Amino acid sequence: MVRVTTSTVDPWHHYGRARATSDRAVPGTFFWSWGQDAGPGPEVLGDLTGRCVGDLGAGAARHAAHLAVHHQPAEVTAIDASPAQHAMATDLYAHLAPRLRIVQSDAVSHLQAMPGAYEALYSVFGALDFTDPREVLPAAAAALKPGGRLVFATLAHYLSGAPAQPDVVAAGIPAKTPDGEATTMWRWVLQEHVWTKLLDEAGFTDITVDVLPAAGGPRTADTLLVTAYHPS
Repeated sequence: MVRVTTSTVDPWHHYGRARATSDRAVPGTFFWSWGQDAGPGPEVLGDLTGRCVGDLGAGAARHAAHLAVHHQPAEVTAIDASPAQHAMATDLYAHLAPRLRIVQSDAVSHLQAMPGAYEALYSVFGALDFTDPREVLPAAAAALKPGGRLVFATLAHYLSGAPAQPDVVAAGIPAKTPDGEATTMWRWVLQEHVWTKLLDEAGFTDITVDVLPAAGGPRTADTLLVTAYHPS
């Protein structure tokens, strides 16, 4: 998934690798919740038939592949800065081209190069979690067509149970380099009113935030499901 880190080393080299060796199927479901097992699905994005859709921080592109196969978009673009995640997504789902396009880029650079290109943008614990929102939200607004929709799932609180930040503050979280050495990346875990203010400042309207409760189990978390629109 697209992440901002303290170095140019890819901290997502190991993420999802074990699953990719045993599960190469296009997922039959799409969930926003942290547990990925219940709650609303792609209907939150609206009717995607014939639409151009962007997945910000797509990782192995499993959500994007689901949309490409099951929802008849014109094109889904799976965007991720990680070379390892891009390679994994290409290996798994390159055969879905041209409906699925897999792009290696950080979210902000891609969005800034694509003004008015998308009817829908989304992130499932992806670039909206790991990129400074003061940069990615204005870029997303510029990349949406009038009336376009941004939807993202993000943590409602830290996995430790600590409350989300009341201001635009990132927390360092541990990660590993491809060689297994410790590194740090930054995650924005923000309270609902902070997201709403940032979206408003970026030019979005009709902002809604729903809380999807955790289903239980270890390291579970409530999810904020945020929807906002580019003005028509």
